[in-house]
Amino acid sequence: MANSVFDVCVVGAGLSGLLAARELKNRGLRVLVLDKGRGVGGRLSRRRTDGGAFDHGAQYFTARSEVFRRLVKGWLEAGLIREWATGFSLPDGTLKDDGEPRYSGVTGMTSVPKFLAQGLDVQVNSRVVKIEAHSSGWQLSLEGGGDFHGRSVILTAPAPQSLQLMAAGGTVLPDQVMSDLNRIVYDPCLALMVRLEHASLIPEPGGVWLPGEPVSWIADNSQKGVCQGAGSAITIHAGPQYSREHWDSAEAEVTTTLVAESSTWLGAKPIETQLHRWLYSHPSVLYPDRCYCQNGETPLALAGDGFGGARVEGAALSGLAVADAIGDRLC
Repeated sequence: MANSVFDVCVVGAGLSGLLAARELKNRGLRVLVLDKGRGVGGRLSRRRTDGGAFDHGAQYFTARSEVFRRLVKGWLEAGLIREWATGFSLPDGTLKDDGEPRYSGVTGMTSVPKFLAQGLDVQVNSRVVKIEAHSSGWQLSLEGGGDFHGRSVILTAPAPQSLQLMAAGGTVLPDQVMSDLNRIVYDPCLALMVRLEHASLIPEPGGVWLPGEPVSWIADNSQKGVCQGAGSAITIHAGPQYSREHWDSAEAEVTTTLVAESSTWLGAKPIETQLHRWLYSHPSVLYPDRCYCQNGETPLALAGDGFGGARVEGAALSGLAVADAIGDRLC
């Protein structure tokens, strides 16, 4: 399909990109979604190993706006998600229940992205390395060769990656916009997946909030329903400070530290571990609006969870906002 022309090319098959693509397709536009990963979902991800399955990115989401609540209601009715809990254990073992529902995918956090991708033209394993403006729109160049062309482009990757694509093609936006985009900051997260031969000691419903360092979160994917079978599949998230300071440390060193710090909750010796490094895990400094979109008939737009509100809900609202902005210009 190289050299095909689309109304909209979306870079990134996370929640923002997929929601934007579906909305724009529903308006009658021809939309292509490109993602460098092996599957859709971005940080709404699940990892399978020989002995288990792990949600190792985003662990759950809440719904606080009416717009997002309507989406969540539809996903619940479709059987894609379930209410996991209204709170989790604290370091002393007590349950902190604030009454706010936390939702998770029925088969893992990829449930919703996989549903949203149905019926869309999505190409994974497609790393965009440059976007370049032309008189009739935009050319997107892929690693290893091949180009796509779109009347408009939506970049939903983390802002630093989107800025790299723009810089490679000589694309510059107004000074204030560039300044705001360059100010977006993300915290990293070292995510350790641990398989135990026996059940863990993590209390129901299967999560522990640890607001300090070096560990900020521990979850039991078996209690969560992501992993079936004997034993337990545990996700450990390091805190942002530890993750930043030990980003380049050897996997064995990080694993030893995180397992030791989590030993109270594991209750058994790990029989398998795997480390994933999320460089852009959580935006800590945001763009002031839900998205950015150029004026004109061939606009460039940027969106994602770094725009106007973090969390899964922020990513969803940004995707809807950029779809409205692009749709108003093209339709």
